[in-house]
Amino acid sequence: MKNTTTPTLQGYDIREYLGIVTGEAILGANIFKDLFAGIRDFVGGRSNAYEKELIKARKIAFNEMNSTAESLGANAVVGINIDYEVVGTSNSMLMVSIYGTAVKIFSL
Repeated sequence: MKNTTTPTLQGYDIREYLGIVTGEAILGANIFKDLFAGIRDFVGGRSNAYEKELIKARKIAFNEMNSTAESLGANAVVGINIDYEVVGTSNSMLMVSIYGTAVKIFSL
């Protein structure tokens, strides 16, 4: 499955548009990650724990979107948009939403 944020793929012809496909993932951050992230905020630096959670959530969302596209008979998703949000009553959850257009492509 080819994925791109652009509306076309160089070297390919889009023969059929199959519809919008989405993928979402919401992951909770635990108290220890929050504690260490707070320390990092205070002293500076990157929060490796949160970065790993974002990567995990993005992979889950992409897999969900691609699975939906494949079920429609697509071999690519174009025009992909990725959104990140912090959700929950105490902003303790990370949400990744991905959407694009499922298409059938052929080499030129």
